[in-house]
Amino acid sequence: MLQQVEGSKAVAAAVAACRPQVVCAYPISPQTHIVEQISRLVKSGQLHCEYLNVDCETSALSGLIGASAVGARTYTATSSQGLLHMAEAVFNVAGLGLPIVMTVANRALGAPINIWNDHSDSMSQRDSGWVQLHASSNQAAADLHVLAFRLAETASLPVMVCMDGFVLTHAVERVDVPDAAAVDAYLPPFAPHERLDPDDPVSIGAMVGPEAFTEVRYVAHRRHQRVPEVLPALSDELAHVLGRPVPGLLEPYRLEDADTVVVALGSVVGTLQDVVDAARTAGRRVGVLGLTLYRPFPADAVRDALAGASRVVVVERAFQTGVGGIVTDDLRRSLAPTVPALHTVVAGLGGRPVTRASLQAVVERAVVGDLPDLTFLDLDDALLAREGALATVERIGVPAAAEVAP
Repeated sequence: MLQQVEGSKAVAAAVAACRPQVVCAYPISPQTHIVEQISRLVKSGQLHCEYLNVDCETSALSGLIGASAVGARTYTATSSQGLLHMAEAVFNVAGLGLPIVMTVANRALGAPINIWNDHSDSMSQRDSGWVQLHASSNQAAADLHVLAFRLAETASLPVMVCMDGFVLTHAVERVDVPDAAAVDAYLPPFAPHERLDPDDPVSIGAMVGPEAFTEVRYVAHRRHQRVPEVLPALSDELAHVLGRPVPGLLEPYRLEDADTVVVALGSVVGTLQDVVDAARTAGRRVGVLGLTLYRPFPADAVRDALAGASRVVVVERAFQTGVGGIVTDDLRRSLAPTVPALHTVVAGLGGRPVTRASLQAVVERAVVGDLPDLTFLDLDDALLAREGALATVERIGVPAAAEVAP
């Protein structure tokens, strides 16, 4: 149903339509509104499930491990330090192949403490064995949760749906929220491939020694390799049920003859589309490639999408300290041996606005071949000078202090 709704509430409604049987909740900004809204749906009788208020994030995911292992459809949400708090359980879920769905409302990791948006939390867990889907809008976030339950239960893999904290979670906009009837037509009742049964007891998660540990990891790797193969069909099926497009592997925009392509994840994709429209009006052959599926990395699809590009700019909302771009490395590996010129632009860390003006400057410099390999967007020179770190970094855009000055 089309409605003007906060992103968190749209996600809560989409999750409720999937009829989870166990929800574990521990609040941490900016995901709190999601689990609060689900609790209201449970209290009002609109969602029938076991809703567990737990004492920490590790307990939230550990509770779902037990519930999922006995055959329940399960859900939770977290952010930032909360995701790190549950990291041990994050790896355990993946190792057990449990189809748990979890929203990550992306938020910066400390220290220093910061509650605003970037992608450092989910990126820190990118090799944990969870599928990662990234939403570019609240419409995408709502739809991706429905897709996530189907994908998780089809592939026997846990799925994170990542949405930008505050930028999406707290934004109110028009969203066509999938209703229960449509979801029922798409998402069958959960039938686990394996489950714990008191009448036929077995152990799970037991110790595995050197004689089989590599094989366990190999099986997990092969299971993940199937995700880019099955996800497009699942996305198309959901689109048919809902009667509108649904995100799949990628979100390509004006790539048909693009010589310069900007690659990004999350809500900045929408801003980049506006920037590309302006560049196209000025005669620039520029496009945007949004990554919806980030883990496993859809290398073949990305390679095909970027086949005509001679320059690729990667807008990174997190980065490897002392190394550089995270997504850039994935692209370099996927595009080898014929790798176009790759440029990393680190932007929006800790919630700093990523503006059209600054991105336009990036695109213009990329088009004329004047963009450095690594750029930090909108650096505050005055702040850097106080820290004695001014001289050696490339900067593009308007310094953050200038944007807010009276």
